[in-house]
Amino acid sequence: MSDDLPDQFDLVVIGTGFTESCIAAAASRIGKTVLHIDLNEYYGDVWSSFNLDALNTLLQQSNTMVRNGRFTWHDSCEESASWTREKLLEKSRRFSLDLCPRVAYSAGELVQLLIKSNICRYAEFRALDHVCMWYNNELVSVPCSRSDVFNTKTLSIVEKRLLMKFLTACNDYGEDKCNEDSLAFRGRTFLEYLQAQRVTDKIATCVMQSIAMCTPNTSFEEGMQRTQRFLDSLGRYGNTPFLFPMYGCGELPQCFCRLCAVYGGIYCLKRSVDRITVEDSTNELLLSSAGKTLRAKQVVCAPGQVPLDQLQSEVRAHISRGLLIASSPLGGEDLNKGGGGVNLLRLLTPDGQHEAFLIQLSHYSGTCPEGLYIFHLTTSASSDDPAADLAPFVELLFGAQTPQQLIYSAYFTIAAPVTTNAALPRIYCTAPPSYELDYDAAIANAREIFGKLYVDAEFLPRAPDPEEIVVDGEDPSALNEHSLPDDLRAQLHDLQQAAQDMDIAE
Repeated sequence: MSDDLPDQFDLVVIGTGFTESCIAAAASRIGKTVLHIDLNEYYGDVWSSFNLDALNTLLQQSNTMVRNGRFTWHDSCEESASWTREKLLEKSRRFSLDLCPRVAYSAGELVQLLIKSNICRYAEFRALDHVCMWYNNELVSVPCSRSDVFNTKTLSIVEKRLLMKFLTACNDYGEDKCNEDSLAFRGRTFLEYLQAQRVTDKIATCVMQSIAMCTPNTSFEEGMQRTQRFLDSLGRYGNTPFLFPMYGCGELPQCFCRLCAVYGGIYCLKRSVDRITVEDSTNELLLSSAGKTLRAKQVVCAPGQVPLDQLQSEVRAHISRGLLIASSPLGGEDLNKGGGGVNLLRLLTPDGQHEAFLIQLSHYSGTCPEGLYIFHLTTSASSDDPAADLAPFVELLFGAQTPQQLIYSAYFTIAAPVTTNAALPRIYCTAPPSYELDYDAAIANAREIFGKLYVDAEFLPRAPDPEEIVVDGEDPSALNEHSLPDDLRAQLHDLQQAAQDMDIAE
């Protein structure tokens, strides 16, 4: 491969994670020559998805970004158990297990970017069935739409009216800069605003925990913005404001890699960079890789994929992850009936100081066999022991689960290498995955770095559909004809045939 690979590029991107793939696609889209390499044998780096066997292998290996990994089989002593270790391993390839699971707001940054760039044609999503909250030791569904509010049995008639009034006020916030709320609660907390509305404890919990997803210290302005983001995403693609990528979040980096490849980007997996230097005469970056010297005007590096002695000083625990597989879902039948089973839950410790996100997935998401459920738990790392960090949340959710229901559990840490760009110029290190529900921080990081690389260029302009591309020498009208619906195409053909018959008659 070294002999066939070109040695001169505008941009070399090291790592195929989500942020790096966005940058590579954006650079390739504006005509830059891009080499995209990854020391792993799979796309996505720490943003990837794995089958069950591959995940177990990863957790047993030494890895810069995935640390403190371990997994446990919870074998049932009952012979009647429908799922066992052997049965799960037989269906290993039916699993798609995420290292960094996320959901996307239907009107959020990710969806807007996918539509704007036309990368959406490579992706497929499923709307989440329920947004849930934990209230009085019970898992309940949060009413999202107007019909949900009036049909839910968890709220009284008075509470339904209070909730609708509150959500309407939040939706109208900002239109009148001089309204009483904007002036009276400026500099105060969102919780104070809620209390001033005299809503019940259940509604306050619903709003704080699952709609605004904020803490008691969140400012009034930020709380209103978070609530508006939730409301703006309602009713676009489903009953909830959230989408989950079909077949796992590891599909998303590959979508951007496809666009990069379409516009000439070159991909090399299982290839690392040993050292980066600067050539004095040309001021180009020289990358030593697999016995070959590559030249690049600029370089983008993923955390954990750069030479340790050049750009990396230490690695810290960043995100604690738990992944559990069970034969039954959380909550009652109403939360999981029909096409259900793909749910979101934000959890808080009793003191309200720590939080975690739970994403429950069923086979409808394309991530596991039918009859099984995946539970992704994510929280900010407080230590190097992810199981200890997540223990309060696991006990809250699965304390009553029998061994027959809980089959498998795995814990690991997503690390954050501390990097610096001071050693060499024109090398930009992306940020590691942050603890967040969606992709906003990752996209902002990609935009920021791309803006430094190419100051006046547009970030991911729309890519044309295949039928819109006109090759030199082709007749554009012929391409337009093929894009017509069948009935109009038939009418056009009849008109052309009639014109030909008239010419012959003359």
